[in-house]
Amino acid sequence: MQIRDIRGLTLTGATQEALPHYEQAVAELLCYRADPVASVDRAIAAAPGFAMAHALRAWLHLLGTEPAGLPVARESHALAARWAASERERGHVAAIGHVLDGHWQRAGRVLEDVSIAEPRDLLALLAGHLIDFYTGHSRMLRDRIARALPAWNESVPGYHALLGMHAFGLEETADYLRAEAAGRRAVELERHDAWAWHAVAHVMEMQNCTRDGIAWLRSDSAAWAEDCFFKVHNWWHLALFHYDRCEFDTVLAMFDREVFGERSPMALDLIDASALLWRLQLQRVPLGSRWDAVAENWAPFAAAGNYAFNDAHAAMAFAGAGRGDLVEALLAAQQATMARTDDNAAFTREVGHPLCRAILAFVDGDYRRAAGLLRDLRPIAQRFGGSHAQRDIIDLTLLEAAQRGGEVALAEALAAERSDLRPASPLARLLLERSEAQPLAA
Repeated sequence: MQIRDIRGLTLTGATQEALPHYEQAVAELLCYRADPVASVDRAIAAAPGFAMAHALRAWLHLLGTEPAGLPVARESHALAARWAASERERGHVAAIGHVLDGHWQRAGRVLEDVSIAEPRDLLALLAGHLIDFYTGHSRMLRDRIARALPAWNESVPGYHALLGMHAFGLEETADYLRAEAAGRRAVELERHDAWAWHAVAHVMEMQNCTRDGIAWLRSDSAAWAEDCFFKVHNWWHLALFHYDRCEFDTVLAMFDREVFGERSPMALDLIDASALLWRLQLQRVPLGSRWDAVAENWAPFAAAGNYAFNDAHAAMAFAGAGRGDLVEALLAAQQATMARTDDNAAFTREVGHPLCRAILAFVDGDYRRAAGLLRDLRPIAQRFGGSHAQRDIIDLTLLEAAQRGGEVALAEALAAERSDLRPASPLARLLLERSEAQPLAA
């Protein structure tokens, strides 16, 4: 008997016993909550030849950019390849293989074709969406999802996730009105859709609507924070709203509780920890020994060389903690990465390595060198992934480097630029006032 998922797609090797576990795993992944790995493991235990369960298990160990996940993903990829029978399943196998080989953009292209042929393949859409995010492909963040929309409506299970992804793509392409509407509707359909909560938070961030952003995320924080493995990032977004309001004590308290209180060792959580501490450091907020713990958690990634965006945030922690040993390991790994021919070689060569050099120069007090490197990166920073909100750290660091380095005219120009973009921002006003005064002492 041919078994189909709840969206009508055939599933090679599935059984009636395994299917509910697989559907649970997919639903959990769509909301970034509970334990989709445990759920899919139960599906595989019930049906060892379940091709898409093996594919899902591989994606779960790849999409977090964790080096430790690669061996598990390879094992799952081999099993998925063994059992895959349909064109769709073989497409997932091919895309997973490309990511394992370091060719993220090839994987995104394969998944593009899978989604064109099977627009209700929500796993292909989600994996492709995250690959677009990791590769900085903002147009495809929007268009990959937009292409599938005609095949969907609110009666199709998982529609909320499609709207949440579309909302984020619309936001990253500056279509804020439609992005907010799509994200809010997604949350109305599924209260626990953490990605949709996050998409609306991005809309508020990009429009500098800090009061609205705080109200949005505070309105039902339990929905996106309880039993959710994406909660740290949404807490980080809430902290950014307070940061822009110059409420630095609140931000530091949020770092200690929500952002790094659990000392998560996961790369995506450590990115947020580094990014928040670095922003506070730029404003000369005393951090005590906080960098030490963050650096310690980043230490296993120092020699990984698997994603340049991670490297930059690890460099912040290593430099902030004075861990020269880890800095050297990171730079050596980047040199080895740049000698390869995969996508991360380009991410590292073009953005990741010079950004790490800029971070190290800034911490060493060589502000003019830091500013020069950062100015070169601004037009191309999207090439190593992340969102506009995350990459704003480059602009903030450049402005501070120009000011501390005595480049008064550049600092004033950058502060005026930020003030024009964020006219209601207390932080932008503060930076403008500083730039018009005498440069701060190093």
